[in-house]
Amino acid sequence: MRVDTSSVNYGKIAADGLWRNNQALVALLGLCPLLAVTNTLINGLGLGLATTLVLLLSNLSVSAIRHWVPSEVRLPIFVLIIASFVTTVELVMNAYFHEFYKILGIFIPLIVTNCAIIGRAEAFASRNPMRAAAVDGLAMGVGFTLALVALGGMRELIGQGTLLDGAHLMFGESASAWRLSLGEDYPGMLLAILPPGAFFGLAALIACKNVIDERLKQPVKTSASAINATP
Repeated sequence: MRVDTSSVNYGKIAADGLWRNNQALVALLGLCPLLAVTNTLINGLGLGLATTLVLLLSNLSVSAIRHWVPSEVRLPIFVLIIASFVTTVELVMNAYFHEFYKILGIFIPLIVTNCAIIGRAEAFASRNPMRAAAVDGLAMGVGFTLALVALGGMRELIGQGTLLDGAHLMFGESASAWRLSLGEDYPGMLLAILPPGAFFGLAALIACKNVIDERLKQPVKTSASAINATP
């Protein structure tokens, strides 16, 4: 069966993933790794990129086989597909980024249980063509990564007064020079890098997003009021 892709709004799909339906800030999915790993920016970036790759590949695969998968067994098949890609990512990270892999630990294999990934496979990829599924997976992954990076950067900066600490674990020894610091005299705030700090940081990000959304709606409301007031 040929699917008509002319009606697919790729801009809306991307905007939903990056902002309007951000899996971390709106859907509140994947909170376990979001809260546990984001004590530094680099940790958040590494887990976010791994999650994005799995999202993209699993969405493509689910979309490609959507016409041949019986509805009765679709979820177990989706989980097997996701687990296969997670295992591949885990092995690659263990081989090429071993020290970084040890830091992220159990949260790499736990990508399999990330509700954001299985949710996109079920709600979107299994019902749309491959190109749309790829855009959705990439946008959702990038949106999730941005939330991880923002939360990790905020906690790292407030907690220990640095940014990009440990960049060499991902980008090689030359990246050690990327580290930024507020100085040796910065006292730090232990709460920010402890688990409670993750909840406070996430709450702050969600509040900022809600404020931005409300401000973006104001011109629309103002225009609508002006039109209604016109005699």
